[in-house]
Amino acid sequence: MSSSKRSTIIIEHLRKQQMWDALSRGKRLDGRDFSEIRQLELETDVIKKANGSARVKLGDTEVIAGVKVGTGEPFEGLENKGALIVSAEVLPTASPYIEPGPPDEEVVELARVVDRGVRESEMIDLAKLVLVPGKIVYTIFVDCSVLNADGNLFDATSYATVAALLTSKLPIFEMQDQKVVDTGETQPMPTTSMPVSVTAARIGDYVLMDPNAEEEACMDSRITITTIDEGFCATQKGYTGSFTPDQIKMAAEAATIKGKEIRARLKGLVANNG
Repeated sequence: MSSSKRSTIIIEHLRKQQMWDALSRGKRLDGRDFSEIRQLELETDVIKKANGSARVKLGDTEVIAGVKVGTGEPFEGLENKGALIVSAEVLPTASPYIEPGPPDEEVVELARVVDRGVRESEMIDLAKLVLVPGKIVYTIFVDCSVLNADGNLFDATSYATVAALLTSKLPIFEMQDQKVVDTGETQPMPTTSMPVSVTAARIGDYVLMDPNAEEEACMDSRITITTIDEGFCATQKGYTGSFTPDQIKMAAEAATIKGKEIRARLKGLVANNG
């Protein structure tokens, strides 16, 4: 084993021990309370050629999302609804642990969890995005790129996706001589809700909101809970470890409280882009 690798392992072991010591005193290594999320920064309209875009910084985790709108055939079984597709990638420069190449299972899960939160909340009224029932519908692509990975990619990517969709300008398409024509005009995205996810990690007997990368390296289990104004709409558990009923209740209560706070920030974005 090289001396540099041995030194890295020793440092990681020491940091984990420091983390356990801090948790036993009711604190985290970065000084946050267990229920406290990192500083959140939201910025929209960062990709001028996109129909909508947003950049999110959650602590040192940074994600950018872009929305592109076109037309195409509807999904099978959803002939009278527009199509929504969320994809994600983690850039090789986002972390020293990321390898270039096709998306791995964790990146696929990231896209699916974000997509589920948007879809299950019925954030977009897809029934309003039909040009020819059963044949031609609006297709909305949301492409998310993780620029810097320092833990909790789920929430950062979700916030970027939701902010980008909320402030998107939807092209107005018309059918002329059986062809789709872009009128050159736009309208707001037909949104009905604002889903907000909050992720919790369990490390031993401790449950921490918005885990950073060091905390994720030590966690036994993870749960992401997505809420809207009316209540819960989606949940995803990760890792093989479990949560007790009381821990789930704690995470759900935190998701409700933090969800309201972040939704207020998102509503402010919409008002400023109106």
